[in-house]
Amino acid sequence: MTAGNIDDVVDGLAKVVEEAARAGDRVGYFAALYRQVTVAVRTAIHDGRFDDGERMDRFDTLFGNRYFDAYDAWRRDRSGPRCWRETFGLLDDSDTVIVQHLILGVNAHINLDLAVAAARTSPGEDIHAMRRDFLLINDILAGVVLKVQDSVDTLSPFMSLLDQVGGRADEWILDFSVRQSREEAWYNAVLLAGQNEAEQEATIERLDIRAAVLARLIARPSGLVRPALELIRRTESGDVSAVITHLDNAMQRSAAR
Repeated sequence: MTAGNIDDVVDGLAKVVEEAARAGDRVGYFAALYRQVTVAVRTAIHDGRFDDGERMDRFDTLFGNRYFDAYDAWRRDRSGPRCWRETFGLLDDSDTVIVQHLILGVNAHINLDLAVAAARTSPGEDIHAMRRDFLLINDILAGVVLKVQDSVDTLSPFMSLLDQVGGRADEWILDFSVRQSREEAWYNAVLLAGQNEAEQEATIERLDIRAAVLARLIARPSGLVRPALELIRRTESGDVSAVITHLDNAMQRSAAR
């Protein structure tokens, strides 16, 4: 699937979520989170919150197509970027808990795709005019992630164990996976925007390798986090379709309160 604008991105993600919920496919976990973030970004564009809404529509479309391309490549022949192969490769692993699937998706999409999409939206010196809008998305992401995190806490009643053993589950999702990674993505976006094609290929390869290494660490953490995750797995909901639906309705439930 290929999106032509942000509306197509929302529709494409809704299709992934719908198909995943019907099939009981864990790919719907991250797709549900990502769909709600994209809806929130679209709302911000319509509300005039960005300096250049048209540019942010183009940016979000390129960003979304990075995900769709990786998803389609994996479905077709298990190909695509390394970090997405690591992420999609765990979809059938019942030992991987809900929050890990979410973080794996965030890792691949932010630590690889975000910088690439930004640099292609505003190449060269134009990238600097995009910084305020780029960083404004942090606030949007934070709001959505907190709402989705409420769903994770409901679905995984022992998530607080990660805090007690030093895993800091809240900050895995928000501070590390979103804010810190987006700051790094901005640095890499500026780098890519000023490079020629050959240099960009080398930089993208490096970013992909790094994100793939992080994916392995997220999937198989060491120390006390591992037994904590095992207990979380045993006590969280195993109904994949119901989990997808619950995550996908996080913002709607929050607005109804």
